[in-house]
Amino acid sequence: MSKLFEPTTIGSISVANHIAMAPLTRNRSPGAIPNDLNVEYYRQRATAGLIVSEGTAITHQAQGYADVPGLYKPEAIEGWKRVTDAVHAAGGKIVTQLWHVGRISHTSLQPDGGKPVAPSAIAAKSKTYVLNEDGTGAFVETSEPRALDLAEIPALIEDYRKAARSAIEAGFDGVEIHAANGYLLEQFMRSNSNHRDDQYGGPIENRIRLTLEVVAAVTAEIGADKTGIRISPTTPANDVSDPDPKALYTALVEGLAEYSLAFIHVIEGATGGPRDVLPFDWAALKAAYREAGGKAVWMVNNGYDRQSAIDAVESGYADVVAFGRPFISNPDLVRRLKEDASWNELDGATLYGGGAEGYTTYPTLG
Repeated sequence: MSKLFEPTTIGSISVANHIAMAPLTRNRSPGAIPNDLNVEYYRQRATAGLIVSEGTAITHQAQGYADVPGLYKPEAIEGWKRVTDAVHAAGGKIVTQLWHVGRISHTSLQPDGGKPVAPSAIAAKSKTYVLNEDGTGAFVETSEPRALDLAEIPALIEDYRKAARSAIEAGFDGVEIHAANGYLLEQFMRSNSNHRDDQYGGPIENRIRLTLEVVAAVTAEIGADKTGIRISPTTPANDVSDPDPKALYTALVEGLAEYSLAFIHVIEGATGGPRDVLPFDWAALKAAYREAGGKAVWMVNNGYDRQSAIDAVESGYADVVAFGRPFISNPDLVRRLKEDASWNELDGATLYGGGAEGYTTYPTLG
Protein backbone atom coordinates (compact mmCIF):
# COMPACT_ATOMS: atom_id res chain seq x y z
CA MET A 1 0.00 0.00 0.00
CA SER A 2 1.19 3.53 -0.74
CA LYS A 3 2.54 5.68 2.07
CA LEU A 4 -0.33 8.08 1.26
CA PHE A 5 -2.73 5.74 3.06
CA GLU A 6 -0.57 4.95 6.09
CA PRO A 7 -1.00 6.57 9.53
CA THR A 8 1.17 9.56 10.44
CA THR A 9 1.32 12.50 12.81
CA ILE A 10 0.72 16.18 12.13
CA GLY A 11 2.26 18.01 15.05
CA SER A 12 0.77 16.30 18.10
CA ILE A 13 -2.22 15.04 16.08
CA SER A 14 -2.20 11.34 15.16
CA VAL A 15 -4.02 10.81 11.86
CA ALA A 16 -5.10 7.78 9.84
CA ASN A 17 -3.47 8.77 6.55
CA HIS A 18 -1.54 11.48 4.67
CA ILE A 19 -4.71 12.97 3.14
CA ALA A 20 -6.29 16.22 4.33
CA MET A 21 -9.65 17.77 3.54
CA ALA A 22 -9.03 21.41 2.67
CA PRO A 23 -11.24 24.22 4.02
CA LEU A 24 -14.32 24.78 1.86
CA THR A 25 -16.76 27.66 2.24
CA ARG A 26 -20.33 26.35 1.91
CA ASN A 27 -22.50 29.10 3.47
CA ARG A 28 -24.77 26.82 5.47
CA SER A 29 -24.44 28.15 9.03
CA PRO A 30 -27.11 30.84 9.52
CA GLY A 31 -26.32 33.24 12.33
CA ALA A 32 -22.68 32.07 12.19
CA ILE A 33 -23.70 29.02 14.28
CA PRO A 34 -22.97 25.41 13.15
CA ASN A 35 -26.11 23.27 12.96
CA ASP A 36 -27.31 19.68 12.43
CA LEU A 37 -26.54 19.84 8.71
CA ASN A 38 -22.95 20.86 9.40
CA VAL A 39 -22.59 18.03 11.91
CA GLU A 40 -23.61 15.45 9.29
CA TYR A 41 -21.46 17.01 6.54
CA TYR A 42 -18.25 16.77 8.55
CA ARG A 43 -19.12 13.37 10.02
CA GLN A 44 -19.49 11.97 6.49
CA ARG A 45 -15.93 13.08 5.63
CA ALA A 46 -14.19 11.88 8.80
CA THR A 47 -12.05 9.32 6.97
CA ALA A 48 -9.76 12.17 5.87
CA GLY A 49 -6.57 12.00 7.90
CA LEU A 50 -7.17 15.61 8.90
CA ILE A 51 -10.18 17.81 8.20
CA VAL A 52 -9.49 21.54 8.05
CA SER A 53 -12.87 23.17 8.64
CA GLU A 54 -14.31 25.87 6.46
CA GLY A 55 -13.06 29.36 7.25
CA THR A 56 -14.42 30.35 10.65
CA ALA A 57 -14.65 34.03 11.56
CA ILE A 58 -12.70 35.01 14.66
CA THR A 59 -14.98 38.01 15.33
CA HIS A 60 -18.07 39.66 13.86
CA GLN A 61 -15.75 42.14 12.12
CA ALA A 62 -13.93 39.19 10.55
CA GLN A 63 -17.11 38.00 8.74
CA GLY A 64 -17.07 38.43 5.00
CA TYR A 65 -19.75 36.11 3.66
CA ALA A 66 -23.31 35.37 4.66
CA ASP A 67 -24.04 32.19 6.65
CA VAL A 68 -20.44 31.22 7.35
CA PRO A 69 -19.66 30.00 10.88
CA GLY A 70 -17.86 31.91 13.61
CA LEU A 71 -16.10 31.27 16.89
CA TYR A 72 -17.15 34.41 18.74
CA LYS A 73 -20.56 33.40 20.15
CA PRO A 74 -21.17 30.85 22.91
CA GLU A 75 -23.80 29.23 20.69
CA ALA A 76 -21.23 28.83 17.90
CA ILE A 77 -18.76 27.14 20.22
CA GLU A 78 -21.52 24.74 21.30
CA GLY A 79 -22.44 24.11 17.67
CA TRP A 80 -18.85 23.34 16.78
CA LYS A 81 -18.59 21.03 19.79
CA ARG A 82 -21.30 18.87 18.23
CA VAL A 83 -19.34 18.82 14.96
CA THR A 84 -16.05 17.85 16.58
CA ASP A 85 -17.74 15.20 18.71
CA ALA A 86 -19.25 13.65 15.57
CA VAL A 87 -15.93 13.66 13.71
CA HIS A 88 -14.10 12.14 16.66
CA ALA A 89 -16.79 9.47 17.13
CA ALA A 90 -16.28 8.52 13.48
CA GLY A 91 -12.52 8.19 14.04
CA GLY A 92 -11.46 11.46 12.44
CA LYS A 93 -9.43 14.51 13.42
CA ILE A 94 -10.40 18.12 12.74
CA VAL A 95 -8.84 21.56 13.08
CA THR A 96 -10.59 24.84 12.44
CA GLN A 97 -9.43 27.58 10.10
CA LEU A 98 -9.11 30.92 11.89
CA TRP A 99 -10.39 33.49 9.42
CA HIS A 100 -10.41 37.26 9.17
CA VAL A 101 -11.45 38.38 5.70
CA GLY A 102 -10.26 41.99 6.02
CA ARG A 103 -11.54 43.99 3.05
CA ILE A 104 -13.34 41.03 1.41
CA SER A 105 -16.61 41.89 3.07
CA HIS A 106 -19.70 44.07 2.76
CA THR A 107 -21.13 46.69 5.08
CA SER A 108 -24.28 44.58 5.49
CA LEU A 109 -22.14 41.88 7.15
CA GLN A 110 -20.22 44.20 9.47
CA PRO A 111 -21.09 45.34 13.02
CA ASP A 112 -23.46 48.33 12.82
CA GLY A 113 -23.04 48.43 9.04
CA GLY A 114 -19.49 49.75 9.33
CA LYS A 115 -16.74 49.59 6.76
CA PRO A 116 -14.63 46.42 6.54
CA VAL A 117 -11.04 46.82 7.76
CA ALA A 118 -7.84 46.39 5.78
CA PRO A 119 -4.16 47.34 5.93
CA SER A 120 -4.95 50.30 3.66
CA ALA A 121 -8.15 51.94 2.42
CA ILE A 122 -7.96 50.24 -0.99
CA ALA A 123 -11.07 48.52 -2.32
CA ALA A 124 -10.65 45.00 -3.71
CA LYS A 125 -11.83 44.21 -7.21
CA SER A 126 -13.70 41.22 -5.86
CA LYS A 127 -17.11 39.98 -4.75
CA THR A 128 -18.66 38.50 -1.66
CA TYR A 129 -21.82 36.57 -0.87
CA VAL A 130 -24.76 38.28 0.89
CA LEU A 131 -28.40 37.46 1.53
CA ASN A 132 -31.25 39.25 -0.22
CA GLU A 133 -34.36 40.31 1.69
CA ASP A 134 -36.16 37.16 0.50
CA GLY A 135 -33.40 34.96 1.93
CA THR A 136 -31.79 34.05 -1.38
CA GLY A 137 -28.06 34.53 -1.82
CA ALA A 138 -26.26 36.81 -4.26
CA PHE A 139 -22.69 37.80 -5.10
CA VAL A 140 -22.05 41.56 -4.81
CA GLU A 141 -19.05 43.88 -5.02
CA THR A 142 -17.07 44.16 -1.80
CA SER A 143 -17.41 47.41 0.14
CA GLU A 144 -14.73 50.08 0.41
CA PRO A 145 -12.61 49.35 3.49
CA ARG A 146 -10.99 51.59 6.06
CA ALA A 147 -7.36 51.24 7.10
CA LEU A 148 -6.74 49.68 10.49
CA ASP A 149 -5.27 52.19 12.91
CA LEU A 150 -1.94 51.18 14.40
CA ALA A 151 -3.54 51.26 17.86
CA GLU A 152 -6.09 48.61 16.77
CA ILE A 153 -3.55 45.95 15.85
CA PRO A 154 -2.80 44.61 19.37
CA ALA A 155 -6.54 43.97 19.85
CA LEU A 156 -6.67 42.23 16.46
CA ILE A 157 -3.88 39.87 17.49
CA GLU A 158 -5.72 39.26 20.76
CA ASP A 159 -8.81 38.30 18.72
CA TYR A 160 -6.80 35.53 17.07
CA ARG A 161 -5.55 34.31 20.45
CA LYS A 162 -9.06 34.22 21.91
CA ALA A 163 -10.40 32.41 18.84
CA ALA A 164 -7.68 29.76 19.13
CA ARG A 165 -8.64 29.16 22.75
CA SER A 166 -12.32 28.97 21.77
CA ALA A 167 -11.43 26.39 19.10
CA ILE A 168 -9.84 24.13 21.70
CA GLU A 169 -12.87 24.62 23.97
CA ALA A 170 -15.04 23.55 21.01
CA GLY A 171 -13.15 20.28 20.78
CA PHE A 172 -10.97 20.95 17.76
CA ASP A 173 -7.63 19.14 17.60
CA GLY A 174 -5.94 22.37 16.59
CA VAL A 175 -6.21 25.39 14.28
CA GLU A 176 -5.08 26.57 10.88
CA ILE A 177 -4.30 30.29 10.65
CA HIS A 178 -5.68 31.57 7.33
CA ALA A 179 -2.95 33.67 5.72
CA ALA A 180 -3.94 32.94 2.13
CA ASN A 181 -6.42 33.69 -0.67
CA GLY A 182 -6.29 37.47 -0.37
CA TYR A 183 -7.76 37.74 3.13
CA LEU A 184 -6.55 40.00 5.92
CA LEU A 185 -3.13 38.53 6.73
CA GLU A 186 -2.25 38.16 3.07
CA GLN A 187 -3.54 41.68 2.42
CA PHE A 188 -0.86 42.86 4.83
CA MET A 189 1.78 40.74 3.10
CA ARG A 190 1.08 41.73 -0.50
CA SER A 191 2.33 45.11 -1.69
CA ASN A 192 -0.65 46.03 -3.87
CA SER A 193 -3.03 45.93 -0.88
CA ASN A 194 -0.64 47.30 1.76
CA HIS A 195 0.46 50.93 1.34
CA ARG A 196 1.17 51.56 5.03
CA ASP A 197 4.15 53.64 6.13
CA ASP A 198 4.41 52.28 9.69
CA GLN A 199 6.05 49.09 11.01
CA TYR A 200 3.44 46.96 9.21
CA GLY A 201 4.08 48.36 5.74
CA GLY A 202 6.85 48.94 3.23
CA PRO A 203 9.68 46.36 3.22
CA ILE A 204 8.98 42.64 3.33
CA GLU A 205 9.99 42.25 6.97
CA ASN A 206 7.31 44.78 7.91
CA ARG A 207 4.60 43.28 5.73
CA ILE A 208 5.04 39.78 7.20
CA ARG A 209 5.17 41.15 10.76
CA LEU A 210 1.46 40.82 11.54
CA THR A 211 1.28 37.22 10.35
CA LEU A 212 4.26 36.25 12.49
CA GLU A 213 2.81 38.10 15.50
CA VAL A 214 -0.47 36.21 15.08
CA VAL A 215 1.46 32.93 14.88
CA ALA A 216 3.34 33.86 18.06
CA ALA A 217 0.11 34.65 19.91
CA VAL A 218 -1.73 31.51 18.80
CA THR A 219 1.15 29.13 19.46
CA ALA A 220 1.70 30.64 22.91
CA GLU A 221 -1.98 30.08 23.69
CA ILE A 222 -2.61 26.53 22.43
CA GLY A 223 0.82 25.15 21.50
CA ALA A 224 2.70 25.17 18.22
CA ASP A 225 2.07 21.43 17.88
CA LYS A 226 -1.63 22.20 17.42
CA THR A 227 -1.12 25.16 15.06
CA GLY A 228 -0.86 25.23 11.27
CA ILE A 229 -0.93 28.01 8.71
CA ARG A 230 -2.20 28.27 5.15
CA ILE A 231 -0.34 30.32 2.53
CA SER A 232 -0.86 30.95 -1.20
CA PRO A 233 2.30 32.52 -2.67
CA THR A 234 1.07 33.00 -6.24
CA THR A 235 -2.70 33.20 -6.02
CA PRO A 236 -4.35 36.32 -7.45
CA ALA A 237 -7.49 35.55 -5.41
CA ASN A 238 -9.36 38.58 -4.10
CA ASP A 239 -7.19 41.05 -6.00
CA VAL A 240 -3.82 40.56 -4.27
CA SER A 241 -0.46 40.71 -6.01
CA ASP A 242 3.21 41.29 -5.31
CA PRO A 243 6.14 41.84 -7.69
CA ASP A 244 8.43 39.36 -5.89
CA PRO A 245 6.53 36.46 -4.35
CA LYS A 246 9.71 34.38 -4.07
CA ALA A 247 11.41 36.89 -1.77
CA LEU A 248 8.19 37.56 0.18
CA TYR A 249 7.30 33.95 0.90
CA THR A 250 10.87 32.81 1.46
CA ALA A 251 11.14 35.44 4.20
CA LEU A 252 7.80 34.32 5.61
CA VAL A 253 8.65 30.61 5.82
CA GLU A 254 12.05 31.42 7.29
CA GLY A 255 10.21 33.38 9.99
CA LEU A 256 7.77 30.51 10.51
CA ALA A 257 10.70 28.12 11.01
CA GLU A 258 11.23 29.66 14.44
CA TYR A 259 8.01 28.00 15.61
CA SER A 260 7.53 24.23 15.89
CA LEU A 261 4.31 24.36 13.88
CA ALA A 262 2.18 21.30 13.17
CA PHE A 263 1.87 22.02 9.45
CA ILE A 264 2.29 24.53 6.65
CA HIS A 265 -0.50 24.26 4.07
CA VAL A 266 0.68 25.55 0.68
CA ILE A 267 -1.69 26.34 -2.19
CA GLU A 268 0.38 25.79 -5.31
CA GLY A 269 -0.80 28.23 -7.99
CA ALA A 270 -4.14 30.01 -8.23
CA THR A 271 -6.62 28.87 -5.60
CA GLY A 272 -8.89 26.33 -7.29
CA GLY A 273 -7.32 27.26 -10.63
CA PRO A 274 -4.16 26.79 -12.71
CA ARG A 275 -1.00 25.71 -10.91
CA ASP A 276 1.22 27.71 -13.29
CA VAL A 277 -0.44 31.11 -12.90
CA LEU A 278 3.03 32.52 -12.09
CA PRO A 279 6.45 30.86 -12.30
CA PHE A 280 7.38 29.60 -8.83
CA ASP A 281 9.76 26.98 -7.46
CA TRP A 282 7.65 25.16 -4.86
CA ALA A 283 10.41 22.71 -3.92
CA ALA A 284 12.78 25.63 -3.27
CA LEU A 285 10.27 27.19 -0.87
CA LYS A 286 10.13 24.00 1.16
CA ALA A 287 13.93 23.73 1.05
CA ALA A 288 14.28 27.29 2.37
CA TYR A 289 11.96 26.42 5.23
CA ARG A 290 13.87 23.25 6.10
CA GLU A 291 17.24 25.03 5.83
CA ALA A 292 15.97 27.60 8.33
CA GLY A 293 15.26 24.76 10.76
CA GLY A 294 11.53 24.35 10.13
CA LYS A 295 10.16 20.88 10.87
CA ALA A 296 6.41 21.25 10.28
CA VAL A 297 4.51 18.81 8.09
CA TRP A 298 4.53 20.20 4.54
CA MET A 299 0.98 20.01 3.17
CA VAL A 300 0.39 20.70 -0.53
CA ASN A 301 -2.85 21.55 -2.29
CA ASN A 302 -4.32 22.36 -5.70
CA GLY A 303 -5.15 20.06 -8.57
CA TYR A 304 -3.78 16.80 -7.18
CA ASP A 305 -5.20 13.49 -8.35
CA ARG A 306 -4.58 9.98 -7.06
CA GLN A 307 -1.26 9.36 -8.79
CA SER A 308 0.24 12.80 -8.24
CA ALA A 309 -0.71 12.62 -4.55
CA ILE A 310 0.91 9.19 -4.20
CA ASP A 311 4.02 10.43 -6.01
CA ALA A 312 4.27 13.61 -3.90
CA VAL A 313 4.27 11.68 -0.62
CA GLU A 314 6.39 8.73 -1.79
CA SER A 315 9.08 11.05 -3.15
CA GLY A 316 9.19 13.25 -0.06
CA TYR A 317 8.11 16.30 -2.06
CA ALA A 318 5.25 16.64 0.44
CA ASP A 319 4.21 15.04 3.70
CA VAL A 320 0.44 15.44 3.28
CA VAL A 321 -1.76 16.19 0.27
CA ALA A 322 -4.93 18.22 0.74
CA PHE A 323 -7.96 17.88 -1.52
CA GLY A 324 -10.66 20.53 -1.68
CA ARG A 325 -13.60 20.25 -4.05
CA PRO A 326 -13.22 16.49 -4.57
CA PHE A 327 -14.24 16.09 -0.91
CA ILE A 328 -17.45 18.04 -1.56
CA SER A 329 -18.84 15.51 -4.01
CA ASN A 330 -17.03 12.48 -2.56
CA PRO A 331 -17.50 12.16 1.19
CA ASP A 332 -15.64 8.83 0.96
CA LEU A 333 -12.79 10.27 -1.12
CA VAL A 334 -10.13 8.40 0.87
CA ARG A 335 -11.72 5.05 -0.02
CA ARG A 336 -12.07 6.09 -3.66
CA LEU A 337 -8.40 7.07 -3.77
CA LYS A 338 -7.33 3.84 -2.10
CA GLU A 339 -9.41 1.66 -4.45
CA ASP A 340 -8.75 3.84 -7.52
CA ALA A 341 -12.51 4.21 -7.94
CA SER A 342 -14.28 6.89 -9.97
CA TRP A 343 -15.30 10.22 -8.40
CA ASN A 344 -18.79 11.73 -8.23
CA GLU A 345 -19.26 14.81 -10.37
CA LEU A 346 -19.55 18.11 -8.52
CA ASP A 347 -22.81 20.06 -8.77
CA GLY A 348 -21.67 23.66 -9.03
CA ALA A 349 -25.19 25.03 -8.53
CA THR A 350 -25.26 23.82 -4.91
CA LEU A 351 -21.83 25.01 -3.79
CA TYR A 352 -22.90 28.08 -1.83
CA GLY A 353 -25.94 28.29 0.42
CA GLY A 354 -29.04 26.13 0.40
CA GLY A 355 -29.81 23.00 2.38
CA ALA A 356 -28.91 19.32 2.29
CA GLU A 357 -28.97 19.00 -1.51
CA GLY A 358 -25.42 19.03 -2.81
CA TYR A 359 -24.13 19.14 0.76
CA THR A 360 -24.90 15.88 2.54
CA THR A 361 -26.58 14.04 -0.36
CA TYR A 362 -23.60 12.86 -2.43
CA PRO A 363 -23.51 9.03 -2.56
CA THR A 364 -20.73 6.86 -1.21
CA LEU A 365 -19.42 3.70 -2.89
CA GLY A 366 -21.80 0.79 -2.61
